[in-house]
Amino acid sequence: MSKSLIRLGVDIGGTFTDVVLQHGDRQVSAKVLTTYAAPEDAILGGIRQVAMKAEVDPGEIGQIIHGTTLATNALIERRGAKTALITTQGFRDVIEMRTESRFEQYDLNLLLPEPLLSRQQRYTVRERLSAKGDVLISLDRAEVEEVVEAIAEAGYESIAVGLLHSYVDGKHERMIREVILDRLPNVVVSLSCEVSPQMREYERFNTTIANAYIKPLMKSYLDRLGDRLAEEGIRCPIFLMHSGGGIMSIESAAEFPVRLIESGPAGGAIFAAHIAARYGLNKVLSFDMGGTTAKICLIKNQTPKTSRVFEVARTYRFKKGSGMPISIPVIDMVEIGAGGGSLAHVDAMRQIRVGPQSAGSEPGPACYDRGGECPAVTDADLTLGRLDPANFAGGSIVLKPEKSKCALDQAVGQRLEMDTMTAAFGVSEVVDENMANAARVHAVENGEDLSDYTMIAFGGAAPLHAGRLSEKLGIERFLVPPGAGVGSAIGFLQAPYSFEASRSQPMRLSAFDAGGVKALLAELEDEATRFVRSCDMAAEVNAEFKAYMRYVGQGWEIPVQLDVEQALNPDVTVLKQLFEQDYTQLFGRPVEGLDIEIIVWAVNASTKPRIVLEIAPVEDAVDMQTGETRELFDPGLGVMVQAGSLPRAIMQAGSTVQGPAAITEDETTIIIPSSRYAVAQSDGCIDIRQKV
Repeated sequence: MSKSLIRLGVDIGGTFTDVVLQHGDRQVSAKVLTTYAAPEDAILGGIRQVAMKAEVDPGEIGQIIHGTTLATNALIERRGAKTALITTQGFRDVIEMRTESRFEQYDLNLLLPEPLLSRQQRYTVRERLSAKGDVLISLDRAEVEEVVEAIAEAGYESIAVGLLHSYVDGKHERMIREVILDRLPNVVVSLSCEVSPQMREYERFNTTIANAYIKPLMKSYLDRLGDRLAEEGIRCPIFLMHSGGGIMSIESAAEFPVRLIESGPAGGAIFAAHIAARYGLNKVLSFDMGGTTAKICLIKNQTPKTSRVFEVARTYRFKKGSGMPISIPVIDMVEIGAGGGSLAHVDAMRQIRVGPQSAGSEPGPACYDRGGECPAVTDADLTLGRLDPANFAGGSIVLKPEKSKCALDQAVGQRLEMDTMTAAFGVSEVVDENMANAARVHAVENGEDLSDYTMIAFGGAAPLHAGRLSEKLGIERFLVPPGAGVGSAIGFLQAPYSFEASRSQPMRLSAFDAGGVKALLAELEDEATRFVRSCDMAAEVNAEFKAYMRYVGQGWEIPVQLDVEQALNPDVTVLKQLFEQDYTQLFGRPVEGLDIEIIVWAVNASTKPRIVLEIAPVEDAVDMQTGETRELFDPGLGVMVQAGSLPRAIMQAGSTVQGPAAITEDETTIIIPSSRYAVAQSDGCIDIRQKV
């Protein structure tokens, strides 16, 4: 087998690390518990398992695509490097003042989240550029040296540099970096003009600080990973999945680790988009539920929705505005603390609450028998008959039902005077309603009606809950693809190499500079293409162009897609027409008499997407006798029922299973409620539909 044909996808989650090996047309996978102290240990353990299954030597692996939650967790848990910020005099408190908006309008006791850096970690220099890049106050090198000396005495590991209007011209920031590296050659530096060259200093400063905060941690991890793989004889190129849904080199990931914050969920969205293309579906709800979180993403026309800003570590009921804004290209999704490891408790109002705290893999849910005492969603699922205690995670973890029952009784049942089964049902219903609520809000924010959508469910816990979630959302059909339990890792192997370069250069259409726009787009295209070429020199690279536009006086912009002709020969009339078309589609009508301005220009360079062939739907379906039965709680009926149970591996194209039933495999279990039936498709997908 040619070395280039063996590829590995690795996804480090909060509970499990998923490893998928692609060996020609064959695909094998493994789930191992995440090892927090040294995440590379779990990766190596998973590699050994899949290599043994595929009967290949680990040294034959030709490429590794990796996604991780390490960057996200470091920000949420505030365990990054000791970091300092250097900013323009007078703007020291921007990250603490935020935008001065209230994310909970009527809460009189509202507390804003603490900034990532305290005030004594923020230093200023006297300098100023205008919004057009003109130097109003020159930067004094001697003053910078004094500030750097103070930073050196304080013993900082990482420094973020964010100056006012540096997105227009980064020369002052680059001068500061020179001074820092002359005095502190071992300190890592992040410049806002490189990390996020966009207007709005709060978002830009925060993104740069986040990058600096996790940079030493991620660089150390990536270096260790490379060394450990080399010790195992694996010396292939390593690439990282980034938040925008593409792949970047390990060198770029070490320099801009903030782009890895949503890398795992992005892989899941790519996976769902691939399935949507295979089935010719233009309206898809991607539902990814793992051990720690659930991710919900809208996919239209087989393309995940993207954004330029998202929030991490929301602190107040997942409300928008209560987290840290990160200004990078990202697949737009809603993520909530609802996974198999999410912990349940009863609050002061005697209501069952689930998440966002998670048992993770250490100690894990109570049924893992690793020291966990609080009930998790997995404990509820086990009690409700959705999991086989002897065959969880392919039999690698033997679950203890008695531990689940004890934890549920103590934390929920005794407090609410209910039996174990009712307590488990309550925990399951609460987590399902939390996810349904998140999906409804996300759909409303995007002007969509979910009843028109097909759900694609993946992740270790999603197939257990997708049936009930579909009932709550009024979705008539959901698909569970092959490899659903390790869907994000499979998505890594399907993603293109890509990178988006963007820059804020505000320009009104009334003062449109076609020559300047053409030069800027060419420069951004070159920057983005160079990043992609660093991953694959021989690849054919495509570029997509966007202008983020608004009416003068508005607070935010909308993205307007430009074709190659517009990039080569910008035309103000065409730009206006494109903007008004998109604006009308979103808001119903254009605004007459107002000038239009472009705030941000962006170019996304990527390799050609893989060709996806649509499958022929199964015409003749044959009812399959399940043989075995098991007791399963049906939430729609509210009682235990006798349900069929069969392994997914024996289902052939056209095999039909009537609910209630459980279809089992190593990485997950598909629960089919009484209201649904399942048909196996020719590509191995299980197609679950509502009974007529």
